[in-house]
Order: sequence, then C-alpha cells, then structure tokens
Amino acid sequence: MNITTLIKEAMNSITSNKVRSFLTMLGIFIGVGAVIAMMSIGQGAQNSITNSLSSLGTQTLYLSPGNFTENVRNAKDLTNDDVTAVSRLDCVDIAAPTVSQTYTLSQSNGNTVSATVTGVIPGYQTVGNYSLSQGTFISQENLDNKEMVAVIGTEINKSLFGSTNYSSVGETIRIMGQPYRVIGILEEKGSSSMGTSQDRNVFIPITTAQSRLMTRQKNSVNQITILVKSTYSLEEAQEIIESLMQDRHDIFEGNPNDFTIMNVQEILDAVSSIMGTFTLFLGGIAAISLLVGGIGIMNIMLVTVSERTREIGLRKALGAKKGDILAQFLVESSVLSLVGGLLGIVFGLLLAFGIARIAKMTGTELSITINPAIVLGATLFSVAVGLFFGVYPANKASNLEPVIALRSE
Repeated sequence: MNITTLIKEAMNSITSNKVRSFLTMLGIFIGVGAVIAMMSIGQGAQNSITNSLSSLGTQTLYLSPGNFTENVRNAKDLTNDDVTAVSRLDCVDIAAPTVSQTYTLSQSNGNTVSATVTGVIPGYQTVGNYSLSQGTFISQENLDNKEMVAVIGTEINKSLFGSTNYSSVGETIRIMGQPYRVIGILEEKGSSSMGTSQDRNVFIPITTAQSRLMTRQKNSVNQITILVKSTYSLEEAQEIIESLMQDRHDIFEGNPNDFTIMNVQEILDAVSSIMGTFTLFLGGIAAISLLVGGIGIMNIMLVTVSERTREIGLRKALGAKKGDILAQFLVESSVLSLVGGLLGIVFGLLLAFGIARIAKMTGTELSITINPAIVLGATLFSVAVGLFFGVYPANKASNLEPVIALRSE
C-alpha cells in the first residue's frame, strides 16, 4: 500500500467523523498557534530593544556613580571636575554629563504635566541621537549664561499646548513655578521597545539645572555619556577611563570601584541573553499544549482502533500485513496533527498580529518578527507529536489477530 493511498484513507476517516476529528486537532491547533505567536512576539521585542540600543551608537560608554555588583563604603559622586578630566582624554570625543529629576510642568492656559527634566550640554544631542522638528537644541551660549530655556518632546508639547504639531517655540512653560522659554521641539520617536514613551523629554542647560532646580547636585552629575573616538576600541577607552577615575577617586589596586562603566555592546549582549531566554520560556510554555494535543490524538486513535476492529480483521484476512496496518494508523494520526498544525500556523499569525494591534491601541508599540524557521519547526514538531502518540494505538491495531478481530462486534 503506497503513501498516497494511505493519505487518502486517512482523509476519508477524518472527514467521516468531522466533529471528533476537529476536537482532536484542537490541541495541536492551539499549541502550534501559541508557539508561533509567543515566539514571534518575543523575537520582535528582542529585535526592537536591540535596534533601539544599537541606534545609540557602538562607540558609546556610560559612566555612572556607584558599583552595581559590589558594596562600596564611602562611594564618591561623579563631579563636574570628573567630567572635565574625562573630556580631556585623547580617546574621548564627547563627554556629556546629565542630571535629572521629575517635576511638574505648567503653562499659562492651566495645562500641567509631570515629566523628567534633564540637564544636558550641547553635545548630548549627538550622543543621544536626537533630532529636532522645530527650533534649536541647547547651545554653548545657553550653557555659559545659565539661561532658562528648554527643549521639549512632542508629548510634552501636546500636554501643555494641545497639539503635537503646535509651534511652541518662543512660548513659556513653568518648571516648579520658574519660567522657561521653549527653544526647540524634538522629532517624534514614539514608544520605546520597553513600552515607555520617548517623547516626554524635557532638556535644559545643565548649568541652569544645577544652579536653579537641582541645587543639591550643584557639583555632581547622575551620569556621563561618553562618545569614544573611532580610532579607539571601546575596551581600550574603557580601560583608560577606568584608570583615570581610580586615580581621581583614590581607589587602590584590588579595591572595588565606586563607579560603573558600561558600554552599549555589553548592554546588547545582556539584553539579548535575557530576551532569548524569555522567548524560549514563552515557547516552552506554549509547547506544553502540543503535548496535551498529542495525548488527545492517542486517546482518539485508541477509540478508532476499537471501533474498527472488524475492519482490521477483514484487512488482515485479505492479506494485509502487520506493517500495512501499522502504517495506516500512523499516517492517520500524522495527518490529524499536520492539518491541526497548518491551521495552527494561520491561528498563530492572526493571534500575534492581533496582540500587536491591541497593544498599539493601548499606546504600546509591539513589533512582530515572523521567523520561518519557527513556523516550520512548530509544524514539524506537531507531526512528530502525532507520530509519537500514534505509535501505541497503531501497534495495538497491527497486533490484532484476524480471527479474534472478525468475531468482535
């Protein structure tokens, strides 16, 4: 008996019991769909985060106060003098310090919004990869004169002035009751891969922030974003900066640093590892339903063997071999799981894009990455499940004695 005949018989058997066959395939259908949807969402999130981090530049280092892995006694802050010293290093192109804190912003029309205000220098536009839709960024003149000016994101513009497209350049906003003139509006970036808005930025000169708003940080900064010259590798620059900071903070050899230096590649590697594990975890959970579906196939195939005992006996009496009966029921269970898997692919794709659409409606951008390897793998796995769980019923059918089978009712 050739494979074509076996498939035709399997399809006839499935279509003769449509409801039972559909319920049997349901576990595979849901399992494959869940695997594809979860893996697509997971990979999409991973790719979005990786692309967002990559856009920051591969030659960027982040110097922060404190040690994230070890306890350090009497840790020193990062100071303005530290910023100056780092910026003078030959390997450093731009050293952009920042200070930030959350404040309530208001406008004369009565609109208010809570946002994080960040004090920056002109070079922060380059290291932060920001573009302007209107006006200008913080200038050196603004910095030197400690001017009360601000560059705002589109969401802040909408919250205070009623529209993301409103030209608020030249308008006045108040931060903690103090008037700041808007000199620029950032281009819209949308939500980040982590679901947080990138359009709620408020930038002011760091000198103004330290002298008027964040007076406790008059001589300290929260972070220094460092753009390394292309002639140096990140590892080389990191060693040079680390040595400088150890000297400045009187850290002796063998003692833990009271600062942390991170580079984009390290962050990318860490995020990729975490998101990869998370994606596999999601896929593993979804794959459990495939096993449940396989158990359902075995159960229904056992029922089928019982119902078709006389048919099996007749086939054997007419010369069918044990291998023919075994192949017949294995193909039937495989076709059941394959059809369920194919329907599951459609269900999984619709589910993934449906979840992304719902996420977008709630204000969260969620990208979907369809990996053909995952789709193919899930389908082949569903067929393997059908084969595995079909072996016992098929073997039971093939071992029936023709005389005993013909006597059954």
